[in-house]
Amino acid sequence: MKYLVMVQGTQADYDGMQGKPTPGSPAWSEAEMQAMFAHMGAINDDLSETGELIDAQGLTEPARTRLVTLGADGKAVITDGPYSETKELMAGYWVLECASLERVTEIADRVTRCPLPEGAVNRAVVIRPIQDGTADV
Repeated sequence: MKYLVMVQGTQADYDGMQGKPTPGSPAWSEAEMQAMFAHMGAINDDLSETGELIDAQGLTEPARTRLVTLGADGKAVITDGPYSETKELMAGYWVLECASLERVTEIADRVTRCPLPEGAVNRAVVIRPIQDGTADV
C-alpha cells in the first residue's frame, strides 16, 4: 500500500533554521542543520535501498505559500502566506510503498528522532494511506 508521510512545521521553525530565533524555535547552527540533513538523507538512502521510496521532498517556508480560493463572484482570490489562522503546515513529505501500516509507522518513528537544537519543538509526523482508486473511501 502507498502512504504519504508528512513532517509538520511552522514559519517559526523555518525562521529558526535561518538563524532567527523565536519563542519555541531557537536558531539552528550550521552543525545542527547538517545533522538534520544527514538524518533525513540516511532515511532516504535506506528507503531507496529497500524499494519503498517513491518520492521525498522538503517544502519551502510557509511565507512563500500561495492560497487560491474561489470568491463569491466566481473569480480566483489569491492570498500570499503565511496565514495567521494556520499554525502548522506540511514542511516535507515522503510517498512510500510499504507492506503494512506497522512498517510505515516504524519509518515515521525514525523521522521523529531527527536531531534538533536544544529547545526546539519536535513536530508530529502524519501518516495518511493513499487511496488506490477503489471505492473504499
